[in-house]
Amino acid sequence: MTKHKIALIPGDGIGTDVTDATMKVLHAVAANAGFTLETETFPWSCAHYQETGAMMPEDGIETLRAFDAIYLGAVGWPDTVPDAVSLHGLLLPIRKAFDQYANIRPHRLLPGVEGPLKSGEFDILCIRENTEGEYAGAGGRVHQGRDNEVAVETSIFTRKGVERILRFGFEQARARRGHLTSVTKSNAQKYSMVFWDEMTRILAPEYPDVTVSHMHIDAMAARMVMLPDTLDVVVASNLFGDILTDLGAAIQGGLGFAASANICPDRSAPSMFEPVHGSAPDIAGQGIANPIAAIWSGAMMLHHLGETTAAETVERALAATTGQGIGVRPGSHGTDEITGAVISAVKG
Repeated sequence: MTKHKIALIPGDGIGTDVTDATMKVLHAVAANAGFTLETETFPWSCAHYQETGAMMPEDGIETLRAFDAIYLGAVGWPDTVPDAVSLHGLLLPIRKAFDQYANIRPHRLLPGVEGPLKSGEFDILCIRENTEGEYAGAGGRVHQGRDNEVAVETSIFTRKGVERILRFGFEQARARRGHLTSVTKSNAQKYSMVFWDEMTRILAPEYPDVTVSHMHIDAMAARMVMLPDTLDVVVASNLFGDILTDLGAAIQGGLGFAASANICPDRSAPSMFEPVHGSAPDIAGQGIANPIAAIWSGAMMLHHLGETTAAETVERALAATTGQGIGVRPGSHGTDEITGAVISAVKG
């Protein structure tokens, strides 16, 4: 029997609830499919930071390296730990250390879910560069607290980094409907974004079966609202991809339906899977968090682990659950009720 070792980081707030829900579903589908998930839970979170002064131990990265995949619930509790501390202390170090340069976020409406748009017929796959760009962390502040204070944030775009995320996007488009939209702001950012556009044009002839479009970020935001059904694979920088995928979550019914994967494509290190939503401190501990995005992220993890049949079973179970009207509106059903419905659908 195949065994997959999974590191669980439930994190903060509702992260604990949705991680528990996801693993109940994944264990159920694994039992039916004949493989096992061996899990180990790590308490790394803002609470851990308050206790120890660090979001994770010094050997945290090496500890995670031994696993086949990482599942993250949610991280953040801004009332106690600034978001910049929690983000740069856990999530970003994991992405960078394991070269998880491809962030994948699917955007489509599940059956029974009503989005805010007139059009419900869209299926967008956003590919976000995940390790450099605007979130490289290069910069600094001088003369802090004085009237001549200066803050500098430098975006880093390497040829290797841009080329590999574009190639990943081209491959995804080739496997789907054959259309790639590259998103920049090259009319205003004449170095980094012009470079990105140039790399897209250099690579395009290698993928003659993929139609390529170039769009500026502002026009792309409008396209996702007005004509989402015209989009297939969208590839963007770290910052632009981050913003566009929150918009994608909105048009698919909300953050409760937005899944994501942080992929190390060459599999030299574990990949990480997480719902897009945050820790939602305002509803933490109330049992009302929607676990659908988290479970969908778990299905993406199964795909990555090669358990394709099981992953598709979970995705069908999610569709069957929302098709019955369960979990389609905020607060309409509790976490346990939604999870139970998904498990019932998994078991058939």
